[in-house]
Amino acid sequence: MELVTMKSILLEAQKKRYAAGAFTFCSLDTAYAIINAANKANMPVILQAGPLECDYAGLFELAEIAKFACKRANVPVALNLDHGDTIDRAEQAIKAGFTSVMIDASKCEYEENIRITKEVVKIASPASVSVEAELGKIGGAEGLIDVKDIEATQTDPDEALDFVNKTGIDALAVAIGTAHGFYKQAPVLNIERLKKITAKTNIPIVLHGGSGTPDAQVLEAIGNGITKVNICTEFLAAMGKAFIDCQNAEGFKFSYPALFEPAKIAGSKLVYDKIKFFANGLV
Repeated sequence: MELVTMKSILLEAQKKRYAAGAFTFCSLDTAYAIINAANKANMPVILQAGPLECDYAGLFELAEIAKFACKRANVPVALNLDHGDTIDRAEQAIKAGFTSVMIDASKCEYEENIRITKEVVKIASPASVSVEAELGKIGGAEGLIDVKDIEATQTDPDEALDFVNKTGIDALAVAIGTAHGFYKQAPVLNIERLKKITAKTNIPIVLHGGSGTPDAQVLEAIGNGITKVNICTEFLAAMGKAFIDCQNAEGFKFSYPALFEPAKIAGSKLVYDKIKFFANGLV
């Protein structure tokens, strides 16, 4: 199957009131783990890579890995640049074959965020590539950006409407109380703010920092407009734990399948469970 746009996946999720899972990958094994889980769930999925993954594995290389892995897919799969930090990186992702790019200029002043985002939309639209942007600041570290909790500001609903109208984006990542990475204390999502944002805008809304967010709050967020949930840390942790555990098992002998297959299986199980949960009863 060929890669599809993220917009097509999110509009379907918006219509059916569920959320698509978006999972960070950096290799063929991690891409297969994600796609195998999506096939099992029979639900669309989003592969994504941010600046850290692109710098580690190569942006063009990751695009080729995703295209190759997608041949195993029986469901729609999109490839998204997560937290694109510059216009140039977004443009390179489009040239490489990403079907969606996120431009994260949320650290900039509001008008500058609009200007940068509009420039990316201008580049992406002729290539039929979806654009996600962020408004407000989500706490924690993501890629090359680190927002301290005390500095985090939540998305203003009126600004969200203005931002969407002025930029022409396809999806909006909002700050409503989540943070990147594992939490030191349980978050409290601002569902009332999310309701206002959803009521004022008519595009898919994205929840970043999904790892470790309490299930009940995630489900409530999906019920109030979230159509995409990003997962990175939990996926990495599941694979990392299995990678260590397999070496401690009695009789373990080093081989590529013995070392890497348990991690791939553990990661795939985590992805399947998340997709099933986000599907809101459809799986």
